[in-house]
Amino acid sequence: MTTPYGSATSGTKARADIVKMLQGFGCESVGFMDDFAEHSVLLAFTHRGRQVQLRASARGWAAMHLKQNPWSSQRRLSKPQWERAALDQGLIAINSILRDWVKGQITAIETGILSFEAVFAVHMLLPDGRPVLERIAALTGIEHRRDGASP
Repeated sequence: MTTPYGSATSGTKARADIVKMLQGFGCESVGFMDDFAEHSVLLAFTHRGRQVQLRASARGWAAMHLKQNPWSSQRRLSKPQWERAALDQGLIAINSILRDWVKGQITAIETGILSFEAVFAVHMLLPDGRPVLERIAALTGIEHRRDGASP
C-alpha cells in the first residue's frame, strides 16, 4: 500500500516553497529547526508581530507507513533498518505535508473562509514561550502528544 507523501524526495524544495508562501503572506521572519532526537521539524514564523510555531513529527508518518508496510523477513533490511528508513522518509515527507497544510491555511485566510486567529491561534506563542495548544492541554488535562501519535 502507498503511504501519502511516501515518494517525496526533498524537504529542501518544500521548505523553500513554505518560505516563499509565508513571505508573500506578509511574514516578517520564517525559520525551520530539525530536532534529530525527536525526529521532528519545527516551523516558526512571525506575522504582524505574532509568533507562531508548528511542530511536525516524522514518528506519526513513520507509524502510518509501518502499519501499511510492515517489516517481514522477506525484506532486504533488518527490522531496525526498516524502521529507521521509515523515520528518515518521514522527515522528508513532513516538509511536503507542512507545505500543503500551510498553503491550505493561507488560502483559507486570504479567501475569508477563516481568520488568521482561527487557523493559527493554537500555534501562537504565549509570553512564556509555550504554544497556546500546550497551555490548553495543561489546563484541560487532555494529553497533547508532541510526537504526532494519537493518545
